[in-house]
Amino acid sequence: MGIEETIQTILEDNECLSGEELSKKLGKKYSQKEIKDALSILIKEKDILKTKKGKYASLASKGYYKGPLEVKRGGFGFVRAEGGDIFIPSRDMKGALNGDLVLVKKKKEQTGEKRTEGKVEKICSKDPYVTAGTFVREKNSAFVLCDDPTLADVYIPKKDNKNAKNNQKVLIEITKRADGKLSAEGKVIEILGNKGDPGVDILSIARTFHLKEEFPENVAAEARRLKNAVTQEELKSREILFNKKIITIDGADSKDLDDAISIEKLKNGNWVLGVHIADVSHYVREKSALDKEALHRGTSVYLIDRVIPMLPRELSNGICSLLPNEVRLTLSCFMEIDRRGRVVSHRIVNSAIISRFRMTYRDVNAILEEDDPILIRKYADIYSDLKEMEALAEVLRDVRFKKGSIDFDIEEGKIVLDEMGKPVSIGIRERRTAEKLIEEFMITCNNTIAEEYFLAELPFLYRIHEVPDGEKMRELRIFLQNFGIRMRGVQNGIRSKDIQRILEECKGEESENIINRVTLRSLQKAKYSPENLGHFGLASHAYCHFTSPIRRYPDLMIHRIIKENLAGKMSAKRIAKLEKELPEIASKTSERERNAIDAERKVDDIKKAEYISEHIGERFEGIVSGVTPSAIFVELPNTVEGVIPLSECKNDYYTYHKELYCVIGERTKRKISLGDSVKIQVKDVDVDTARVEFSLLLGVQKKKKV
Repeated sequence: MGIEETIQTILEDNECLSGEELSKKLGKKYSQKEIKDALSILIKEKDILKTKKGKYASLASKGYYKGPLEVKRGGFGFVRAEGGDIFIPSRDMKGALNGDLVLVKKKKEQTGEKRTEGKVEKICSKDPYVTAGTFVREKNSAFVLCDDPTLADVYIPKKDNKNAKNNQKVLIEITKRADGKLSAEGKVIEILGNKGDPGVDILSIARTFHLKEEFPENVAAEARRLKNAVTQEELKSREILFNKKIITIDGADSKDLDDAISIEKLKNGNWVLGVHIADVSHYVREKSALDKEALHRGTSVYLIDRVIPMLPRELSNGICSLLPNEVRLTLSCFMEIDRRGRVVSHRIVNSAIISRFRMTYRDVNAILEEDDPILIRKYADIYSDLKEMEALAEVLRDVRFKKGSIDFDIEEGKIVLDEMGKPVSIGIRERRTAEKLIEEFMITCNNTIAEEYFLAELPFLYRIHEVPDGEKMRELRIFLQNFGIRMRGVQNGIRSKDIQRILEECKGEESENIINRVTLRSLQKAKYSPENLGHFGLASHAYCHFTSPIRRYPDLMIHRIIKENLAGKMSAKRIAKLEKELPEIASKTSERERNAIDAERKVDDIKKAEYISEHIGERFEGIVSGVTPSAIFVELPNTVEGVIPLSECKNDYYTYHKELYCVIGERTKRKISLGDSVKIQVKDVDVDTARVEFSLLLGVQKKKKV
């Protein structure tokens, strides 16, 4: 934990402290200059407060909260805070826009059903506000219709229109916030293409989320200078694994292959599992242009038909990708695992491999699940290895679940686009034997490495998943009661096994998917941290991300630490440097991961809306996936979700019952609950905003009690 995080933790546990009192609690670990500098940064960033008496306090102690603002169509918004969301009326926005980082002051305490209200005190976002929309030119003025439905039209002065033409998609920067009756002003910073042209919709979303496929010239030049083949010099001091039967298993379209596996069966009945990961840190040197850009990006982003990579393609698809029959530099973790699934020993080595086969999930599933004779003959050299891998993965999975690891089997849509970027089908993403096999091996490897470095007490980046919030668990218990599921552990502290039991109870039921989703939303979000707080979802004492350094920066950082430790270069000076840098890296990469997830979801939503827009007037059956005071949400079997505004249900007046997660018709007494099966008709679709509206048809199939 860095000095800034330490100060925040101390202030959260104390009402108010003077500078002297704070210094005493910090001890002798930090100099007065370091403390002074940290306090200045924290105050400037609005992460702590300085009182009129010159003392320091946490935000919460004075009724302040800092977080991203989520604005709704009605102009009001919410800021997420511990203990519940803070409602921000439109009059108290202070010009803040959807997604802004804001400091809010709580105005009203929550009493009964009355929600907590607040007002925006300050917009804390550092970056300029950027959004995409459609350029509209009129006689004497021009404006942009923003894709974000919560944003009003933005006026564009002539000098700032970059010669954009009518109906072009543009990226704009807000230069003046809306003030009373005056509209916001902006300037065009990039013309993305004509609205409706192939790929322009996805490109506009990518730009809105600050995602660029192109790399700065200095970064691209550094990538071009790298050799595209491994030299003999680079093989020195590495364990050469060319004689091992090493394979990759990935999606058919994947090009950034950063993990390979091997297996051996010992005479004592144990397995030796080898997980071989691309040695990206050999090519991406610390503080180089490549490294700085990789940290800035944080992660690769997958937007249906394109990848916005963390690293230039010379690395991600080239020298770092574990392509078949090519010499590649790797970091290998060999784990001896007994028949009870215990890792009895392991070692991590700098290595070099040649992947024998580039296998796909589809082919491996056909071999292991269907005994496909053609594929079995094709892969005869490794058929027995695949069978051993299947057996080991099953053992590891059983052990993991006995510990209480949670397996959310949530259906995800797989969208297929044609060459013009139009969605032609939406199916369900498969998660079969091969996918689970790779998942199991990567989890075991990540666990093993995190445990070693936790015990070594060296600076490290952990993947943490904290224990669920008590209030969220109480809400989940009420929700589950509607399905006849009794939730244990709420009073005395929830365990991952308690969550696992819930998911097992609803397995195979029609309500399984909705229970999985609501339960997942009730848990904390996983993130990166230099402090090991365990991984609740995996029931793991220590966990990290080691296996994907081509597409995740934390993995790359972990590789550096491991390699320095293997080389005996982990000096006191280096340890101190890492302890200072890792909190910022953890925070930055967690934020970039969230940004990537939001972008991927937005693209999926737009393409789902585009797909269902071809089915207006058609009737489908779906599951009620959400209930609010003003609307019902319904998810179709292909994962397309639509809204049914209660105001549009002309045959009855529906009232909302929060604890029952339902609405009830006053005239018909018709009850519509979360998880019910309902018949709908596709009424209207706005592709630009991804809004899909359904009409409710008569007939509700009540969910079964589990």
